[in-house]
Amino acid sequence: MAKNKKDVNPPTISSVEETLSRTEHYLEENYKPLLIGLGVIVLLVGLGWLGKLYFNKRNNEAQSQMFQAERYLEKDSLKLALNGDGNYLGFLDIARDYKFTNSGNLARYSAGICYLHLGNYKEAIEFLNKYSKKDKLIGSLAIGATGDAYVEMGDLEKGVSKYIEAADFARNSFNTPLFLMKAGELYELKGKFPEALKLYERIENQYPESTEGTTIVKYISRVKLLIK
Repeated sequence: MAKNKKDVNPPTISSVEETLSRTEHYLEENYKPLLIGLGVIVLLVGLGWLGKLYFNKRNNEAQSQMFQAERYLEKDSLKLALNGDGNYLGFLDIARDYKFTNSGNLARYSAGICYLHLGNYKEAIEFLNKYSKKDKLIGSLAIGATGDAYVEMGDLEKGVSKYIEAADFARNSFNTPLFLMKAGELYELKGKFPEALKLYERIENQYPESTEGTTIVKYISRVKLLIK
């Protein structure tokens, strides 16, 4: 048994030494490329960290500017909310100057809402489309507001399309029945009663406890009569 161990061990040790020798040889030949590669990785990590610090700082600056603009929006002082008051920036400047921050992104949505209420529907659509819809709830509202703008411009077909898109984007008990109801009412205006019925029945079946769900029965009854 001892003899067998002596026979087995030397090749194993030799094999390890050979592997180590190959590794050393590889490191010697590729020392500079490996060092450069390591340096690049360290540089990228450092740049990522610095970038995060920079954008966090910019986002905080944008938030402090947006506070006043949001207050103007709540008071329906829409032009001040859009353009600022001389001391604080409005949504337009925040969206432009801080466009790569979360606050700058939210400012695009808010600017779109201001334009919508001011009756500037093309500008509203432009800014609402520029809003990056990372947040499902606000994203759904942005799509729905785009639908409102199209309806105000007389494009009911696009309005319906946007309302249904908004309903499906968030899928919650507030946004979804709200925009399904809006789409259903437009279908009724267009005389498309079966399409309206499908949306109303979806509210009844999936969101019976929503605000729209509590009154949907009368809509369903009316549309069924119109179909007959």
